[in-house]
Amino acid sequence: MTKAEIVSVGTEHLLGQIVDTNAQYICTLLATLGIAVYYRSTVGDNVARVQEVFANALGRVDLVVSTGGLGPTDDDLTVAAVAELLGLPLERHEEAWAHVQDFFRRRNRPLTGQQVKQAMLPRGARMVPNTRGSAPGVIVEHEGKTLVFTPGVPREMKGMLEDHVVPYLRERGLAGGEVIRSRIARIVGLGESLVEERLRDLMRASTNPTIAPYAHTGECHVRITARGTEALVEPLLDGAERAIRERLGNAIYAVGDAPLDEVVARLLADRRVTLAVAESCTGGLVAHRLTRTPGASSYLDGGVITYSNAAKTRWLGVPGSLVERNGAVSAEVARAMAEGVRAGAGTDLAIAVTGVAGPTGGTEAKPVGLVFLALAHAEGTDVREFRFGTEPGRTGIQYLASQSALDMIRLHLLR
Repeated sequence: MTKAEIVSVGTEHLLGQIVDTNAQYICTLLATLGIAVYYRSTVGDNVARVQEVFANALGRVDLVVSTGGLGPTDDDLTVAAVAELLGLPLERHEEAWAHVQDFFRRRNRPLTGQQVKQAMLPRGARMVPNTRGSAPGVIVEHEGKTLVFTPGVPREMKGMLEDHVVPYLRERGLAGGEVIRSRIARIVGLGESLVEERLRDLMRASTNPTIAPYAHTGECHVRITARGTEALVEPLLDGAERAIRERLGNAIYAVGDAPLDEVVARLLADRRVTLAVAESCTGGLVAHRLTRTPGASSYLDGGVITYSNAAKTRWLGVPGSLVERNGAVSAEVARAMAEGVRAGAGTDLAIAVTGVAGPTGGTEAKPVGLVFLALAHAEGTDVREFRFGTEPGRTGIQYLASQSALDMIRLHLLR
């Protein structure tokens, strides 16, 4: 299997000014070709450091794919720096120069002398056409290693790889007969450490596929990655997924890309169950997430944001004495909110949220991060207490509360 490294060139990466989506895309693309990405490197616009990174890469992998540092300006130095490292002189590539001239001519833009820099390629290099921009890509074959240089503009990089580099890799035999495929099991209600504890023996025993959990806000993901032929990979993934489902059960809300709100929306729609929402500390976030899926009117009747105590009484019929006795953030008030909005809307279900989102307003008895959820249904009302702590911050607590509310609905529907 071909071993690869991705090199992202650009000081803007190191300053945190942009998110490196190019490297993520290239890793995904190479995996579909059965090319194993062993390393990812990021380096600023500095000749010596660029040469150091490429020297390290060439010492440990077969294929280096670079993004960024192609163009006419002084900080576009990737190709020249690597050519010097390899001892290859730069020469004007006539096909590349014709492309640059044509690019500017068709756009009626002046062609300056600096633009010829984009056509200066290492001796013996292959030009990669760029149909979306001025800077051609470059492929260099050197001492049994292959280097691919692409622009940093995402649409230019993607077009170049898909239209030209992938066919080249297949032709050269660098794209193997095997593929690398992954599935993501999405889990809610269990933390990363508990998921790992339940899967530890599977993780240790399995090398193909590999199994690895990692945390996300309000949920945990388990990545299953298998390597093999097209015919072999899917059965390997199926077997691992079955084993994981046996350990985690309904904590797995999806396998794939669907977020929790979309899964809950589909369950409500498929089961033809209607829902109303009463929110305090989340300020409408639960309803917002449920309406992101088209066709929400088929299951979401509506909702109210009752942020003040008076609004809870006025719109939901929560007795003022109940609020005074137990406090707005309490199991009793959450129950009354859910039952009040369900009675008013006439829906099958109703979810209510009340809590202390912070950063102020918490007490020793009711600290920041304390949230009560209530789900009213035909058989009664379920109430749950959550303590999210102060660390997530206000928006984090609101998101975690919405996540837990959606999961409470999901689990009820599955039952």
